[in-house]
Amino acid sequence: MNENLLPPTRVASDWLANATAELQQVGITSARLDAELILSHTLRVPRTTLHAYPTTPITERQEDIANARLALRTDRVPVAYIIGHKEFYGYRFSVNSATLIPRPESESLIELLRKVMPTNASLLADGPKRLVDVGTGSGALGITAKLLYPDDLNVTLLDISRQALAIAEKNATAHHVDVMITRSDLLEAYPLTADIIIANLPYVDPSWERSPETDHEPAGALFAADGGLALIDKLIIQTRDKLALGGSLILEADPEQHEAIKKAATTSGLILKDSDGYGLLFEKLK
Repeated sequence: MNENLLPPTRVASDWLANATAELQQVGITSARLDAELILSHTLRVPRTTLHAYPTTPITERQEDIANARLALRTDRVPVAYIIGHKEFYGYRFSVNSATLIPRPESESLIELLRKVMPTNASLLADGPKRLVDVGTGSGALGITAKLLYPDDLNVTLLDISRQALAIAEKNATAHHVDVMITRSDLLEAYPLTADIIIANLPYVDPSWERSPETDHEPAGALFAADGGLALIDKLIIQTRDKLALGGSLILEADPEQHEAIKKAATTSGLILKDSDGYGLLFEKLK
């Protein structure tokens, strides 16, 4: 980074203008937003404060910290890793380089879950349903499900990465939810039969064009063999023993992969019930 582009400012509006220009120079389309997120995080104030009080003073120490974070962003480190959190479905989740950053596309899985869950609690006379979040990462899907249905779901978070599970546990604690957290290669270590399986597994083919930011995310959480379908296909096979009859499988994948996934699901007794953007909802019929 050319430090000459960032002379001492000590005023929020000046720092934001310089930072935005520098981010634009490296091709970041969200330059102004990213600059605001970095500075508001550094000053520990809401972004609205920067809008309402553009002459908010910045100490020399704060400016040094903000400049160091800006340098990371110019290297295309995702903002979520720089500030340590990401919003998902209205909730804040801690993230780090051991976890995939929750994406807006994944919210479609929560919308599909809402279609599965009864609106009348009396329909759950047999007790809470078992939901398993496979490849949980930060825990965003499973924890959001528990927050939405605290009494109607028993939630288990599974991941093969110990580092990711540590972040998931931190998020579960922060949101005060009671969930089980288990290290597992997909469903292999899950001893029960699930009523709902929800999963945003790696589905990116390494040959696909992608943003530079993904170079900073864990490869194991992004990429899969066989055109990105290897882990999804494996999970579908596991549902034969691990998903209850009449149960639901909710998956995320690129829309171009949906037809191949539907064909694989049919061989395991799963029928497509609904879809929403990147999300697919299957029901187990046999």
